[in-house]
Amino acid sequence: MKFPKKLSCILIFSCFAITAGFAQDKKTEDKIEALLSKMTLREKIGQMNQINGRNPSEELYRQIRSGEVGSMLNVENPELVNKLQKIAKEESRLGIPLVIARDVIHSFKTMFPIPLGQAASFDPEIVETGAQIAAREASEKGIRWTFAPMMDIARDARWGRIAESFGEDTYLSEIMAVAMVKGFQGNDLSTPSSIAACAKHFIAYGAAEGGRDYNLTNITQRQLRNFYLPPFEKAIKDAGCATLMTSFNTNDGIPASGNEFLLRNVLRKEWGFDGVVVTDYNAIRDMVRIGFCEDNKDAAMKAANAGVDMEMASGTYLQNIETLIAEGKVQQKTIDDEVRNILRLKFRLGLFDNPYVDLKAKSSIYSESHLQAAKKAAEESFVLLKNKNNILPLTSNIKTVAVIGPMADAPHDQMGTWSFDGEKTMTQTPLKALQKQYGKDVKFIYEQGLAFSRDNNTANFSKAVEAAKQADAILVFIGEEAILSGEAHCLADINLKGAQSQLIEELSKMGKPLVTLVMAGRPLTIAKEIEQSDAVLYLWHPGTMGGPAVADILFGKSVPSGKLPVTFPKYVGQIPTYYNHDKIGRPAKKTEIILTVFIRHNILLP
Repeated sequence: MKFPKKLSCILIFSCFAITAGFAQDKKTEDKIEALLSKMTLREKIGQMNQINGRNPSEELYRQIRSGEVGSMLNVENPELVNKLQKIAKEESRLGIPLVIARDVIHSFKTMFPIPLGQAASFDPEIVETGAQIAAREASEKGIRWTFAPMMDIARDARWGRIAESFGEDTYLSEIMAVAMVKGFQGNDLSTPSSIAACAKHFIAYGAAEGGRDYNLTNITQRQLRNFYLPPFEKAIKDAGCATLMTSFNTNDGIPASGNEFLLRNVLRKEWGFDGVVVTDYNAIRDMVRIGFCEDNKDAAMKAANAGVDMEMASGTYLQNIETLIAEGKVQQKTIDDEVRNILRLKFRLGLFDNPYVDLKAKSSIYSESHLQAAKKAAEESFVLLKNKNNILPLTSNIKTVAVIGPMADAPHDQMGTWSFDGEKTMTQTPLKALQKQYGKDVKFIYEQGLAFSRDNNTANFSKAVEAAKQADAILVFIGEEAILSGEAHCLADINLKGAQSQLIEELSKMGKPLVTLVMAGRPLTIAKEIEQSDAVLYLWHPGTMGGPAVADILFGKSVPSGKLPVTFPKYVGQIPTYYNHDKIGRPAKKTEIILTVFIRHNILLP
């Protein structure tokens, strides 16, 4: 089998059925009204309170009994989930169940590639299947609400959360967001193996100035309508996304959690959204820190009046809403409407009928079908950036292969960001997969060279070079550790860290076929390294089954079909750079030196 010399960057999406948004059911609405009429103001505000349940205590149990908790984060022990639900259902006055939430971003246990990698597949079926598997595994532990998909348009590779996005293109983000919502929620949200999706972050979080997390944005109405809002609208109107999360950033000085125009006019009136709006972690308190609100009381008032139904972790509603209503600063109707949305979610999830986890049910976690789906997703996400003289796939003439680099056998880092439920003991790395799948016919010599991606110690370079001397071909696995991307992990410099560039340079001098394989959560500025390599595969952070996937790609059992969902800059100073920018009045001429990178047939050209 030979790899194609040129991979087309154009993919025509096949049509697939999309479930329409939720239609309100009169019986459910009647139940909501009947329950609402029995609730005290304190119990209503309690439904609007989401707390972190990582460290359960007697005080937590008391709050649940008194109706002061509506949702809980980070409870993944099914026995504890059942205990908490039992208290809510049987020991509280009205028996309103909790909804248990968790950041299930690119699966729960069987980790799929990071969302940016899934986007590179240009295959919505891959995304939908991954979300369906994530929902099945997470719901087995009692989790019925996830904070995904993230559909922020991301045009700055320095931003750590670009890993969690579907890239820079609005249309691709629409398609993938709809697919992920369908996967999480299925055809019936009340099915125990379905979980509520959450469209985030509303809005323009990915456009934060300088690629710095939590930073401000200044996006015009035209840009919002054309680029940033469409994926959210599609996810809500076409896929029935059950919930939405406000973003941390301000836009034009107004924080998302206090933006009445976006939350009431656009979301509720224009789009007809009747699901739950939740803040990001502590975001209401953050409105005080940025100077938009005087204090927590003022922040609670502005968030409630803007249309935030539930606050995550900050507790300002429970502390202040009663006083704000007494003072006439928040209307009772506002609170009633917001509680209706929360109760509606719980009815749609079927939690009033059965909030408990079946502890005797057979687990699907790490099932063979899940592992094979994760492998297929990884294969489709890999992008072939270079293949000089058809070095890949490796032929039968290759008898000895040197496997080098800090990412060749890094089971934790291979999973990428937002994988705290993934288990490195279950991760199949490239080194292990190559040895297992092709070790009978090929001798693999492994030398790490660098202990981890940021390692500057070159003491083991000599061992790596010696291994390369014995080999017919060299595989060097480089990139960035999982911790280098994700929330609050923005970078000013997106070159290869540590001494990785030096390692590639040393290996390139050997005169042997050099294949560079990059695991990373973002585009990296690697033009020099590409030039020094004979072939380059971009693997993103490929998840649990990344090893078997790359092994089969290298030996031609599978063909890399991924396409770049985001532009790779040649120099960090070019950022932001993206393909669909507005035309400029004086474009560059051919007589000038253009320091840019074109994406053409998925090969980076200087």
